[in-house]
Amino acid sequence: MKMPPHVLSYVRRLGRLPAYVYDLPGLRAHAEAIRNALRAPSAAGGPELYYAAKANADAPILRVLDPFVDGIEISSGGELVHVRRTLPHARLAFGGPGKTDQELRLALDLNVDRIHVESPHELHRIAALDRPAGILLRANLPFATSGAALSMSGPFGMDEDALETCAKLVSERPWLRLHGIHAHLASGLHAPAMLDLASRILDWALPWLRDRCGITEPEVNVGGGMAVDYTAPDTLFDWRSYAEGLASLTPPGVRLRIEPGRAVTAYHGWYVTDVLDVKNTRGDTYVVLRGGTHHLRTPVTKGHDQPFVALSATGAAADPTQRATLVGQLCTPKDVFARDVPVPPLEPGDVVAFAMAGAYAWNISHHDFLMHPKPDFHYIDD
Repeated sequence: MKMPPHVLSYVRRLGRLPAYVYDLPGLRAHAEAIRNALRAPSAAGGPELYYAAKANADAPILRVLDPFVDGIEISSGGELVHVRRTLPHARLAFGGPGKTDQELRLALDLNVDRIHVESPHELHRIAALDRPAGILLRANLPFATSGAALSMSGPFGMDEDALETCAKLVSERPWLRLHGIHAHLASGLHAPAMLDLASRILDWALPWLRDRCGITEPEVNVGGGMAVDYTAPDTLFDWRSYAEGLASLTPPGVRLRIEPGRAVTAYHGWYVTDVLDVKNTRGDTYVVLRGGTHHLRTPVTKGHDQPFVALSATGAAADPTQRATLVGQLCTPKDVFARDVPVPPLEPGDVVAFAMAGAYAWNISHHDFLMHPKPDFHYIDD
């Protein structure tokens, strides 16, 4: 893969490593392309686009995305405070299991537009606050989806019996405003599978909301989970065909919402570090890098080789002529960025820049293991 010229120029000037480098012009162009693709098939503007802040909630990232999204999905009180401070006027949706009473009060204090209710107990606690609250009921529907990287079952959302309990409670609490259903059921899907899943969600949700709850103009949030292929960094999710399919599935009067995260920001972050050592052990070559998966947990979590660009300390790196495993400094054999991959001749001082580090990277990593120094953070915006 290739590094954009403006990013390469910036990386060449970095001093202290490791460092995260975020390409804000690239992110801005990508977000605008997604927004335009979603709007193209429908005069009504297509589905509402909420960004899942859990993917990367850095303030410069949020500010770049703000003009292109309809809102932000947050999943904790900490994210709520941070996003509200960064984007004071953004529409917010609060999801995730295990919300505390303090977080629910905070959501109402900070004018969250929608709370995604995960259980009857959670709904009882919202009702007990005795304040107006806009809610979606999160449904855990029995729809198998082949090829999913993650299936959001188990503790996420409610089965039909629990949904019935919530519908009854809402009917008895007029200050609770039920707007519809949230059903994020799987992640890592390409557009055809995403559309098939959305179709099944709508086929279930719309009659239930109409017949059971009397809602004739409902909201249905089908979540995120758009595929991001770390083996093919230049292959993007097909937003245009996804939008066209959603337009054909959505009846008049239904407000459809999606919540992508990784597929928005992954491509525009780089984790840049340098080679400390190159060693051969029992016939295998290991390149030891400064930092490790305590900074970039993504590859070990997802079990893939993180794509990268190798740069010689004296110029452009040569073509790959050997194979090696790229590891970090941690005292565990799991501290692996990429295993037995083609590399150019590398030596101490050379730079390795890992691509696709803009989502679920630093913010999901175990930063303090072994107490190594934390990376620097750079945001290119010119």
